[in-house]
Amino acid sequence: MADCPNSSYDDVAGMYHALWADWYLTAALPALERLFFSAVPPGSRVLDLCCGSGHVTKELVARGYRVTGIDNSAELIALARSDLPQVDFRVQDARNLDLPVKQQAALSTFDSLNHVLTRAELQSVFERVAGTLDPGGLFVFDMNLEEAYTIDLREWSVDVKDGSVGLVRGRFDPHNKRASTELIWFLRTSDDGQCWRQHRSTVEQQCYSQTEILDALREAGFVGIETLTARQAGVTAELGYGRTYFTAHTQE
Repeated sequence: MADCPNSSYDDVAGMYHALWADWYLTAALPALERLFFSAVPPGSRVLDLCCGSGHVTKELVARGYRVTGIDNSAELIALARSDLPQVDFRVQDARNLDLPVKQQAALSTFDSLNHVLTRAELQSVFERVAGTLDPGGLFVFDMNLEEAYTIDLREWSVDVKDGSVGLVRGRFDPHNKRASTELIWFLRTSDDGQCWRQHRSTVEQQCYSQTEILDALREAGFVGIETLTARQAGVTAELGYGRTYFTAHTQE
């Protein structure tokens, strides 16, 4: 864990786990069926890269994959372990990915790789993934392109649940292509509702062009690279707006 500084998700891990538990996977399932599940047989060793609290990991396990999940948030990994104690979860930074066993496929979802904030670091992640895959291994991931960040997110989105209130607001700077999401989570700490604890964090993402992503993949040694917009892949919900799926293979 020496290579993992505190994650911007640590303080709001519970909010993340509750707020997006049934959102991404439900909407993205057509794309994952088409690009990943149909291509990777059950029983394969699969890396869930930037797995968060295990929302997609749970589906991988249910489909019979042997999963290793990594994320740089110790708090998200703790939540994932509590739900899926049989899975090999590790607190690791994707830029320093290091696994003892080669994987047959890797999956990264929910625009996780937009959290890698420089082009050089993005290529480093791709190189690490390539190094942990078997020859001919499949890598599938999605990222948000600029269209996704043009949605006006400056207004607060509020989610109220029994014992918690979550607020989310996004901003995008078109000049440096940097997006930030402000998250505030109020958690009730007393039965009478008089005491609440505030948790807050700001999560940053970098918007890359498709050309930048493809170049980084090629320079990392991937071949057979293909792209598909989320809409083309069957994602019809709002989640599909501005999202692109990438598939690539390591050399045989």
